Parts: sequence; C-alpha cells; structure tokens
Amino acid sequence: MLNATWLETYVTLCDEGHFTRAARRLNMTQPGVSQHLRKLEQQVGQALLSRDGKSFVPTPAGEAVLALGRSRREEERRLRAALAWDDPDTGEATLACSGSLALLLYPSCLTLMRDAPGLQIRLEAAPQGRIVDGVQQGAFDLGIVDAAPTGARLAGTRIGQDELCLILPNAAPAAPDFARLQELGFIAHPDGAGYAEQVLAANYPADFRGAESLRIRSYVNQIGQILEPVAQGIGYTILPRSGYEAFHRRDRLNVVELDEPVVSDLWLIQRKARVLPAQVVRLGDMVRSSFRMTNHV
Repeated sequence: MLNATWLETYVTLCDEGHFTRAARRLNMTQPGVSQHLRKLEQQVGQALLSRDGKSFVPTPAGEAVLALGRSRREEERRLRAALAWDDPDTGEATLACSGSLALLLYPSCLTLMRDAPGLQIRLEAAPQGRIVDGVQQGAFDLGIVDAAPTGARLAGTRIGQDELCLILPNAAPAAPDFARLQELGFIAHPDGAGYAEQVLAANYPADFRGAESLRIRSYVNQIGQILEPVAQGIGYTILPRSGYEAFHRRDRLNVVELDEPVVSDLWLIQRKARVLPAQVVRLGDMVRSSFRMTNHV
C-alpha cells in the first residue's frame, strides 16, 4: 500500500504546480516535499514527474498515482462528513426489555418512527440474561433490566420501578385466600413461575409450596394474550404492572392489594464507554420520558 503521507504530498504538489507553494501549503520545507516525492517514486518503482526547468507534468505513471491520491482524498472527505453527521431522525436503534415493558413502550416507538421516517427502531422482548448478554456483545444498543448492571462492560441508570401484580377477574374477591386462587387456577406464561415464587411466597407463606404445586388453568406464551383469559373469568395470573397497564380491558380485571408488595428497580443499560449515536440517544430519552409519564418512578 502506498504511503498515505507521501501520496498526499504528491497530490498537493500536482495541485499547486510548484514545489515552494506546495511546501507552504503543507507547512513543510521544499526539500521535505522533494524527499516525499523521491520516496513515493521509489515505492512505485517509476518516475512520477517529467521536469522542464522549474515546471513539471505527471508521467503516465504519475497520472495514475495522482488519480488514486485524489480518489483517496475524496473518500476521506466523505468519511469525515459521515462521521460528523449524526442525525437523531435517521438510522437504526435497538432496545431489549421484558415482554410487559415492550407492550408499554411500543406505542411510543411507533410515535417516534411516525415523526421520523428515516428512523428504524427494533424492540425485542427477551429474558434478563439475554438482554445483558446482547448489550454486552453489541446485539442491542440499550436494554432494560431489573437489577443494577454488574461487570466491567456495562453501565446503567435507574429509570423507574415495576411492581409485580396479582391479577384476578373483577368478579373475584378483593382479598382472596390461597384456596380461592387454587380454585381459579393459574394462567401460566414464560415468566409466570418466577413471578409466582416472588409474590405468592411473600404473601401466602403458610400455603404456597412452590410454583410446581400451582393448579395450572392455561398456558400462554404471547404477552399480549396473557390477561385475556383472566378478563374472561377463567383464572388468575401475575404480571408486572407495566403489562397490566398495557392491557386494553383493565375494567375486567382486579389487581389485589398485597400485604407484601414485590417491587423491582428498572435500569436502562448500555455498553460502558460507548458513545451512542444520536438516534439511540433519542430512543433512550423516550424510554425515560415514558416512565416519568406512567409514574413508574
């Protein structure tokens, strides 16, 4: 590969058509310009200039090298322009979070994309471990998790809280005992067992014997459908409040007021020391604003 410094000196010399003017433009001495020319000719293996007194013209080899040098200069100019242009309305931004939070945030993502047609948002519902790994490995720009980030590769800010809710049909008792819950039956889902271990163990310690002992009424793996059977009186379930608030028929549901609430902090995480593109910063601002507006803080 041709030496970039010598090549730039040669292009400047051809642009100026004079060694002294080229030296002044490059903040070099005239002998320094001549030295760069000689070294470039040695690297190419051919003379690059035909001289006539103090004037010169490129040789055929010199014309080819000059074209290459000007092409590289233009490529660098375009690169610098691209690096300097950071538009919050253009490009892709990715966010990973729980399914409940995805339901809560997706309408705001749609608003952002409607206002900025050049913006692409990829919102992915994922378990906590995959979110952390994905942000660390660069698969996701941002992630939302329920614990402060650990390790040297992640940074995060606390953006709010989410409460686990015991959700029953609106016709069910406001304060059901565990036997009534078993009679209703649990609407299970991918995170259901984990949520049950937290909520039921804290509020029904004398009766709860682990998630495997629950009477399962149904299983749903689509976050948007988990509350539908509950709304129809078929069973009960446990979801974060964000998932409850995203459901369109909340009037048919009853959120039990628990003696021992289970609340988790929410953290917006990113790779440590990474300078985020403007469109990712904009997405992060939207997430923070969404939690302020929905009082998840």
